[in-house]
Amino acid sequence: MLPFLADECFSGHIVRGLRQRRPAPDIVRVQDVGLRAADDPAVLGYAASAGRVLLTHDAATLAGFAYQRVAAGLRMPGVFEVPRKLPLGQAIEEILIIAECSIEGEWENQVRFLPL
Repeated sequence: MLPFLADECFSGHIVRGLRQRRPAPDIVRVQDVGLRAADDPAVLGYAASAGRVLLTHDAATLAGFAYQRVAAGLRMPGVFEVPRKLPLGQAIEEILIIAECSIEGEWENQVRFLPL
């Protein structure tokens, strides 16, 4: 199953909803790995080193930093930007489908927006 990292601004309601589902996806929050208040490049660096696809609501700045990593030839396992206006149930279902149906490396160097 695809491993995820939820950034600091990502909805706790979505993370809890994902964790309540069976099978629960492999998801950690930046707060769980000591990155509270870390800047976007640091979060992307951790996601790359841990091989985790990043979940975010930050459409304003994060994508730019993700593309900078790709342009610099640095690993970027992928980013999914989830709009805050996306209904909770739909966000959870979309992320679960991605987690269960993706293969390793499928989202490498990509920034995608939900819904797909």
